[in-house]
Amino acid sequence: MSSSAPAQGAALADWLVYLETLHPKAIDLGLDRIRAVAGRLGLSLDCVKITVAGTNGKGSTCAMLEAMLLTAGYKVGKYTSPHLLRFNERIRVNGEEASDTDIVAQFERIEDARDGITLTYFEMTTLAALLMFQAARLDVVVLEVGLGGRLDAVNLIDTDCAILTSVDLDHMQYLGNTREAIGLEKAHIFRPGKPAICADPVPPETVIDHAEAIGADLWRVGIDFNYSGDRQQWAYGGRAQRRNALGYPALRGANQLLNASAALAALEALRDRLVVTQQDVRQGLLHVSLPGRMQILPGLPATILDVGHNPHAISALGQNLDSMGHYPHTYAVVGMLRDKDIEATLSRLTRRVDRWLCATLGGPRGTTAQELAAIVHRISGDQAPVDPFIAQTSEISRPAGEHKPGVRATPRPAVAARDMQVSTFDSPEQAFAEARRLATDNDRILVFGSFATVGPVLEVLRREGRDVLV
Repeated sequence: MSSSAPAQGAALADWLVYLETLHPKAIDLGLDRIRAVAGRLGLSLDCVKITVAGTNGKGSTCAMLEAMLLTAGYKVGKYTSPHLLRFNERIRVNGEEASDTDIVAQFERIEDARDGITLTYFEMTTLAALLMFQAARLDVVVLEVGLGGRLDAVNLIDTDCAILTSVDLDHMQYLGNTREAIGLEKAHIFRPGKPAICADPVPPETVIDHAEAIGADLWRVGIDFNYSGDRQQWAYGGRAQRRNALGYPALRGANQLLNASAALAALEALRDRLVVTQQDVRQGLLHVSLPGRMQILPGLPATILDVGHNPHAISALGQNLDSMGHYPHTYAVVGMLRDKDIEATLSRLTRRVDRWLCATLGGPRGTTAQELAAIVHRISGDQAPVDPFIAQTSEISRPAGEHKPGVRATPRPAVAARDMQVSTFDSPEQAFAEARRLATDNDRILVFGSFATVGPVLEVLRREGRDVLV
């Protein structure tokens, strides 16, 4: 049973606590409830709508689209999840986070309209974002799917262009145990006759089959669009458009050109409705920002923050770590949720980490530090598996210093089990403090495994006066 709704004018924090109690299940996929409430609210978006789904790369792709479209002078809304430091990060209007007052006003509207229909936290927040976008009379909205696609609240919106960034194993209890099953769930954001951008180099056949069955206009990386690059610059090539001499995106990582190419393919597919010049693309990619994605902080020791939490994402992270060069010691601060494939995820980094600092994450989904430590001990003495990082199309080339797609970097020697150091902490903040105490200026600190791990560390840095959200 839910508690009473907050009083008129209550704080955003009070509403967020209330939303946690509103529906019997934290995750309850389905569109019937949210569609009924959206109808009562008269929700309608009269603008260009871009929906982004995928196992990894969604946030980066959304950020690049927002940056390029804002640079081009469009009024843009962006909805993403989860957040790192504050809820307001999820809803952005014209490049600015939504205010507490505006968000609460929409929660109050939804509460009045739902009339006994219970909504999950994510459904309520999705409706709030969409209502804000409707009121702002935007030119474009960029919507990140929360989980899967077919039954996700964001799929309430009939998109003008769908982007599928990648398909891999995650959220298997909801989406299925194979890439084929998961791919089909995600492909349901495609719409008949509308462009469907697929940036997974080896998409499941179910994605291709579904696009064909509904008559979507499928754009596949390596077939309909691609990229190439050298040490100084890169180029995008699409069906009828080529963009040359582009600077590298401000976002770091082995897969960011693939994400940027997906964003550019979407803009090409929508070019009759959205005019984005070459200079808009250059400036947008130069200034794009997304904390917590291969975020390397200034100063020493080198500190890397990454919210990656599944094997596919951590394989990419491993490649990025290898490209940074040699460090005497790597200290890994890790916290993970128990519904993730923890063993397979951590196995991707066993060769690259000398000291594990395992942190407990709170809540019913969080793992304890002791549980993580036991997994690390179990896998650390074994031969680490080859990274199955699928970012391969034979026509894609990489600049010098980046690894070619599908080619595994030469790893550091595996750390022997007897030399493996593993320690446990009650929180990510405590683990991070210990990593900073131990590391010299020549070492490297990695914080990864969950938004719930990186977020608290970012908050520590913010309190120190570090500008961490750029």
